[in-house]
Order: sequence, then structure tokens, then C-alpha cells
Amino acid sequence: MREAKHIMSPRPYASSDDFCRIFYEETDGLYLLSFLLTANHEKAQQCFASGLEDSVKGNPVFKEWARSWARRTIIQNAVRLINPRPVEEHFPSSLNRGGEARRSEPAEIAGVLELAPFERFVFVMSVLEHYSDHECSILLGCSPRDVIAARSRALQQIGSAMGSHLERQVSADSERPALTDTGRSDLAELLHV
Repeated sequence: MREAKHIMSPRPYASSDDFCRIFYEETDGLYLLSFLLTANHEKAQQCFASGLEDSVKGNPVFKEWARSWARRTIIQNAVRLINPRPVEEHFPSSLNRGGEARRSEPAEIAGVLELAPFERFVFVMSVLEHYSDHECSILLGCSPRDVIAARSRALQQIGSAMGSHLERQVSADSERPALTDTGRSDLAELLHV
């Protein structure tokens, strides 16, 4: 009886064209990742461009890993660019306030941008990108304990920010003309519309 031989074909590697296509098709998502990490449009553009260059010129990567590798190069470039460091526990984390610029962002994005750099990186990497605490600690050059503490602070701060946003939204909604039983607002009735 003949033995069946399982011949494993080599996995094809991603080409520079594959990475260019990924960066083109996923421009919005990759740029948003860059922006959430850097909290600055100019630095986000720099991070995005460096991520593309590193992906194209970097070590060979299996084709099926190319999308996650592209995201990883964005993260690595943002870490090099911003160099986020954990804060001492007895010092309160300083906010990365952006004032007017943050007000133009949707509440969900503004909440992330308001985080201090280290907390922002940990939140984006561990919560949004699903990196393990161990992976985060390696990429950020810190202990897993620092990652866990920063994520906790980030979640608390984002929760508070979203709560405040919701309160402002409810307050603004209560100032709008109420609808009557017929579905028309009091203002519309006054105007006889």
C-alpha cells in the first residue's frame, strides 16, 4: 500500500504590491489607527507613510498575515514617534487636551484622544487592536503590570468622558421643542405648519 505523502506547498509571501493594495484599500482604517495613537494629524500622516514604507521594504511576511502586519508597522512607527512612557502611580496622569480641535471629533474619538499618551497607546493596542498584555508590554517597553494599570485608567477616563457627553446630549435634547401627541413640535404648532 502506498503511503500518501503530504507535500506542503510554500506559503506565498506578501509582495510590495500586496502592501500597497492593503494601504490603499484600508487607508481610512490605517490612518484612523495612526491618528488615535499619535493624536495629531501631521504625525498620523508621518506614521502612515512610514508604516507603508516599512511594510514594503521590510522582512518577508506571509501573504495571509499582511493586513495584521501593516497595522503592526503603524503601531511600531507610532511608538517610535511618540515614545509613550508609563507614569508613576502616585502622579496623576496628565491629559492630552486638544481643546477646539477635539470638539470637532466624534465623542468616541475625542475620548480616546483626551487620554495621556501611554494610556492612549495601551487602550488602542489592547482594547481596539486586541493585543495581549504581553504583546503590549514588549512593544511599549514596559511591564505587563504597567499595561494593565494604564488600561484600567483609560477605561475609567473614557467611561467618564462618554458619561459627560451623554449628559450634554440629554441636556441639549431637553432644550429642543417637545413633540405633541400628533408628532408635531410645539414650535411647529405655533407657526401653524
